[in-house]
Amino acid sequence: QNRRAWPGSAMFPPRALPTPAFDVAFARAQFPNACFGTGIADGNDGWAFFENAGGSYVPNSVIRHMTAYMTESQVQPSAPYPQSQLAAERMAAGHDRMAAMIGAAPDEVVIGPSTSMNVYVLAQALRPLWRPGDEVIVAVANHEANSSPWRRLAEFGIVIKEWPVDPATGILRGDLLGDLLTERTRLVAFPHVSNITGDINDVAAITKQVHAAGAMVSVDAVAYAPHRAVDVKAWDVDFYLFSFYKIMGPHMGLLYGKRERLLEARGQGHLFFAEDDVQHKLNPTGPQHEMIAALAGIADYFDALADHHGIAGNDLHSRTRGVFELIAGHEQRLAERFLTSALNIPGLRLLGRPSANAQDRAPTFSFTIEGTSSAEVVERLTAQKIACWNGDFYAPRLLEAVGIKDTTDGVVRTSMAHYNTVDEVERLVGALGKVLQPSPNELPFCERH
Repeated sequence: QNRRAWPGSAMFPPRALPTPAFDVAFARAQFPNACFGTGIADGNDGWAFFENAGGSYVPNSVIRHMTAYMTESQVQPSAPYPQSQLAAERMAAGHDRMAAMIGAAPDEVVIGPSTSMNVYVLAQALRPLWRPGDEVIVAVANHEANSSPWRRLAEFGIVIKEWPVDPATGILRGDLLGDLLTERTRLVAFPHVSNITGDINDVAAITKQVHAAGAMVSVDAVAYAPHRAVDVKAWDVDFYLFSFYKIMGPHMGLLYGKRERLLEARGQGHLFFAEDDVQHKLNPTGPQHEMIAALAGIADYFDALADHHGIAGNDLHSRTRGVFELIAGHEQRLAERFLTSALNIPGLRLLGRPSANAQDRAPTFSFTIEGTSSAEVVERLTAQKIACWNGDFYAPRLLEAVGIKDTTDGVVRTSMAHYNTVDEVERLVGALGKVLQPSPNELPFCERH
C-alpha cells in the first residue's frame, strides 16, 4: 500500500485483475441435452465431438428464434399487415446483429446460402471490372470455396497465380507474396485460418502489403470465426467471408465488403434490384427468411456468455471480443494437451505449426500416421466414441502440395471448439494411443492366446 513509483519506472506496476476462466459447463448448458451425451458432470461417457471444423453444435437460442419465426411469422416479410411486419423485424434483427458482431455496418453485409456461393457470386460481380491480363493470386492453403471461383476467371483471360505453402508443414509462405504482386494484381484470395493446418495468418499485415500494391483481398474466415473475434475495420479487409454453421448457427454464409467495393461490384440478381441494393444484388438466391431471423440467436448466445462471465461493453462487438478472449485461453489449454501427446506419437505427421499458442493457431489438427490409412484411424477412433473424420476437407490442393498422394483418404482431422473439455481431449489422445496398438486379429497366434 506504500508503493512508490517514478515516471517511466517499471517498479511496482499496477497489478492486473485476474482473468476469469471460461466456464465450459455454462456454455454446454446452453445447448440441447443430446449434444453432449451424458454431460461433463458424470464423466461424459458418451461421444466426444471433434468434428467442429465441419460444423458446430447449435445452441437453444438459435433454435428458439428459428421456431418462433416459423410458428408465428412464416409469411412474406415487409407487407403492411402485422405478421409480415414482424417477419421483417425479425429478419432485420438477425442481419443487423451479425453485422454488429464483426464491427460492420448492416449495408456492408450480404447474407447468402453459403460461403462457396458467396465467393462465386463475388467473383462474377468483380469480373466485369477487370481486363484480360489482370491477375488474381490464389493461396494454395485455401478451402476450395475461396479458390475455384477465382480460378474460373481464367476462362475470361484473368491470369491466376498460386501462392505456395511450405511442402513440409502446409504453412502459407508469406515471404513469397511480394514476388507474386505486380501492377496487374487485382485481388489476393487467402484464408485467415487454414481448415487443414489451423494456422492463423496475419490478415492485417497481408492486407496492408496487398493494398500497397494497389490490389484487394478476399479473406476466407470460415475456420477463424468460430475461434476468435472478427474485426473487419481494424484489419481493413476488402472482402471477408465465413459460414454461420461453423459459429453455432444455421447453414448460411456471410459476405462482408467495404461499402465502396460492394457498390462497384456488378449486380448478379434480378434486373429490378438497384446497384446500391447490395443485399439483393449480390444474393441471387434471395434471402432465406427464417434462417436469417435465427441468426439473432447467435448474438443471444454470446450475450449470455458475456453476462455470465461479467464482460461489460456498450455494444455487441466489444462484448463478443471479450468472450473470445476467454475462449482463446480455454482453447489454448485444449491444444496444449493434444499436442503434448500427439507430437510424441511415433509416425504421426502433424500439418501446421507445432504450437498451441492461441495467437498462432486454432485448435484444428490434421495429421497422418505412418503405416495406417487415415480411414482406418478414424474407424478405430469411432469405435471408441470419438467423433472425427478423414478426407481432403475441400482442400485437395493443399494436401497435394504437402505430398499426400491419396487425397480421398487424406488426413485425419480432429477439431475442437470452446465447448469441448480437457477431459474429452484426454479421451482423444488416449484413443489415439490405442490406434497404434495392433488389433487382436493382427497379433501372432501365440500373442492372441
